[in-house]
Amino acid sequence: MSYQLTPRTILTIIFLSFAGEIAWAVENQYFNVFIYDIISPNTLYVSLIVTFSAITATATAITLGALSDKLGRRKVFFLIGFPMWALTTGIFPLTGYMRPIILAISMAIVFDCVMTFFGSMASDAALKAYSIDVTTIKNRGKINAVMQVTLLTATLVVYAGSGFIIESLGFYIFFYIIGGIVAIFGTIGAVLAPKIKINVSEEKYWNTLKSTLSIRELRNNKDLFYVFIATMLWSISFNVFFPYILIYLEHRVGLEYITASIFMFVVILIAIIVAVPMGIVVDKIGRKKIAFIAIITEMVSLTLFGISENIYVVAIFGALVMIGMTVWDVAVKTWTKDLYPEEKRGQFSGYYIIFTVMVAMATGPFIGDSITKNLGGVKLLHYMGNLVLEGIDSTTILGGVAGYIPPSWVFIIAGIMLIVVFIPVIFAKDTKELMKEKINKEFT
Repeated sequence: MSYQLTPRTILTIIFLSFAGEIAWAVENQYFNVFIYDIISPNTLYVSLIVTFSAITATATAITLGALSDKLGRRKVFFLIGFPMWALTTGIFPLTGYMRPIILAISMAIVFDCVMTFFGSMASDAALKAYSIDVTTIKNRGKINAVMQVTLLTATLVVYAGSGFIIESLGFYIFFYIIGGIVAIFGTIGAVLAPKIKINVSEEKYWNTLKSTLSIRELRNNKDLFYVFIATMLWSISFNVFFPYILIYLEHRVGLEYITASIFMFVVILIAIIVAVPMGIVVDKIGRKKIAFIAIITEMVSLTLFGISENIYVVAIFGALVMIGMTVWDVAVKTWTKDLYPEEKRGQFSGYYIIFTVMVAMATGPFIGDSITKNLGGVKLLHYMGNLVLEGIDSTTILGGVAGYIPPSWVFIIAGIMLIVVFIPVIFAKDTKELMKEKINKEFT
């Protein structure tokens, strides 16, 4: 069932998407930075927390997405998910008080998984499906561009303000502030959300889950699964470098928190400017052509970002990396939403997470960790919250813990890995092709 986009609906999506992306931006970057700088500079710990979080997000999105389809309701998931998401974001830094390190890391993983459960409930299981419920093929690109702008704006707010807040008030106050922002915007959006009518399948809940994994379902949605595979391969490459990008800027490029925040502010601002018209372009030109452009842009940009040493050149190619990501996200997220079965939109939003989150985050960060430790990562010693380059007499530092700075190879290899993304994109049919085929069948 399709609906005309009303100002209230658009405002609902903006508020909810902004709240969710603020929380995800902090979880995806500053949870990692907090662990690395406050608990232990071991990229393996970053990889572990990313992996457990991805598994939690996937299981939650599939089961609760299917439940939201079966109940025919999305709003209740907003009303529960967003306030709890905010609370669990705010309490994460309590892990920094815990010792020994293994206890701190274990509790950080638990806290992150609880936070991810409520986040996936609100965002992956409900909001993504809701954005399909209220759009059509003709305007879906535009609303995905709006959601991409909120994603980038949220990231911009986090990066722009984080350095100043962390430098002046510390990590703990920073997380409390973020939790407050998520609570305010998420609750307003949840209350504001118009109730909509959703086509509900007559199939029982557990049967719906099982049937989706059948060979028949795969054949019926083969183009969707081609796009899923493309997003998986892209996301693996993305997760090779992205969890470590702030660590790289801080410890390899030599930027302080504030300078790194300004750097990311400029890069993301450029991406926002690109995202605004991209939804119109995607609706007009087609999802597939834009996806090809995104792959080429990202491959070249990541490679040049990795080999660049001058900070201004790094900034230019960093902006191009973000532009490539933006173009890909608008095109492919719109493409997948076009192809979801109407009565299983929440559930298929969950299956999207299998490919883009669980598989990608369970492999990409570990590849990045392996590159870091085997291809030139500079070794560090971590002592009492301070990081120092190895080379001093470490025997005089009691309790020093070894760590590594990610090398430029994480970006270069991530760029090379994108070559394989071309394969499933070539096989997948664009929405316009499928619509023509459908019309031809109806008239024959």
